[in-house]
Amino acid sequence: MARRPTIKDIARQAGVSESAVSFALNGRPGVSQDTRARIRRVAEELGWQPNSAARALSGERSGAVGLVLARPAHTLGVESFFLQLVSGVQEVLAAARTALLFQVVEDIDAECAVYRRWWAERRVDGVLVVDPRTSDPRPALLEALGLPAVTIGEALPQEGGGGGGTDPAPAVATPAARPVATPSVLSSVRADDAGAMAQVLEYLHGLGHRRIVHVAGLPGLAHTVRRMESLRTEAARRGLGPDRVRSVLTDYSDAEGAAATRRVLAEPEPPTALVYDNDVMAVAGSAVAAELGIPVPGRLSIVAWDDSALCRVTHPRLTALVRDTAGFGRLAAGELLAVLAGDPPGVRISERPRLEPRESTAPPPAHT
Repeated sequence: MARRPTIKDIARQAGVSESAVSFALNGRPGVSQDTRARIRRVAEELGWQPNSAARALSGERSGAVGLVLARPAHTLGVESFFLQLVSGVQEVLAAARTALLFQVVEDIDAECAVYRRWWAERRVDGVLVVDPRTSDPRPALLEALGLPAVTIGEALPQEGGGGGGTDPAPAVATPAARPVATPSVLSSVRADDAGAMAQVLEYLHGLGHRRIVHVAGLPGLAHTVRRMESLRTEAARRGLGPDRVRSVLTDYSDAEGAAATRRVLAEPEPPTALVYDNDVMAVAGSAVAAELGIPVPGRLSIVAWDDSALCRVTHPRLTALVRDTAGFGRLAAGELLAVLAGDPPGVRISERPRLEPRESTAPPPAHT
């Protein structure tokens, strides 16, 4: 096996001291620009790579960021959202030659334990935090550890009561326009879940639907709560109470999505429209409707929260909220790298999803 090149090898070939090589490769002052360029050129020619373990022990950056997912493992293999999110994150990190350390755990306590271990072992320079909770211990822990982090999916400041579906989508903040947070190690990438739900309800109400069920995701997740609150608020604005428009909770899986669909369609006054919190549940719900002989969209309209290939190849094709999920990941990874490079923590705002009507939605039957 070929021997890995060392700093001593670089120093010998570049004709400089080992300390000069260390200064040059770690971006420290103490060498001229010409010498720094020569040392880096020699290091590249020799195929030298930094030893991440040694750098961690010396207090240098590890060259990795972490992502911990506390979700039921059986829901991850079929849900496209996280695959697209991670692909966007990885695109940015790969360009910056930064590794992604990914771990799936059973609950939020286990996630916090991973952060403590990574911090103690200096395994990562920062973390991406997904699925903000309504009662969330992670921000305080990360602040106490001093571990830089970006929370993905935090609510927009103006949210709270729905936000209205006709407002223009907020633009992605540029670096110059980044609002600076209070002194902190935490940044955030924010999403307008309430405004997106308002879009959906406005669309379905405009078609004539008055009995609508939202097949929601996991309880306790902040975006689940925001969507449910927006649904209630927008329904109330239109004179529709919880007996007409409501949410039911699931674990995001196709099995629970199908089970919830069966329950609500068996009610004496079943809904004429169903809104699912992901594409997998929406496809499962469409299959249940077909099994029960309920035509879509003749008697039942279906909307998926996240668009995907599944929504576009299912018959009928599913109306869905379209958003750049990979771009969401790129935004979050870019913000974390900016903080690690010395920028103050701040807030980035993702584009609001747009609703794309397809063949799965239509006005309800006249007699409903």
